[in-house]
Amino acid sequence: QVQLVESGGGLVQPGGSLRLSCATSGGTFSLYAMAWFRQAPGKPREFVAGISWNGIYSYYGDFVKGRFRISRDNAKNTVFLQMNSLKPEDTAVYVCAAEDSMGTSYNDLIGYAYDYWGQGTQVTVSA
Repeated sequence: QVQLVESGGGLVQPGGSLRLSCATSGGTFSLYAMAWFRQAPGKPREFVAGISWNGIYSYYGDFVKGRFRISRDNAKNTVFLQMNSLKPEDTAVYVCAAEDSMGTSYNDLIGYAYDYWGQGTQVTVSA
């Protein structure tokens, strides 16, 4: 049973930063593509960032515009999302997901159904 547990969310002022973490257990993390999605109330789920199994390839949603960075530590079975220059419109529940695949293209990482999902962590950007 693969489990994903997010942490690091919270309340931050506009322009601030947060670092989200997603710890996984019960699977072979080093072989998984990983991604972050977000969902705000009344809006569809949105792809934020994805990273290939080896950490070499990473892709971002258009709205990120260089503000976020996804990374992974395969020794710690953890994926991270560093978020800078946060805006009120970044307010959402951020959820990490894992796909048992070694794909490396943008279409792979954004197109997967993703086998495993976490419960999410709330990020609120407000003054």
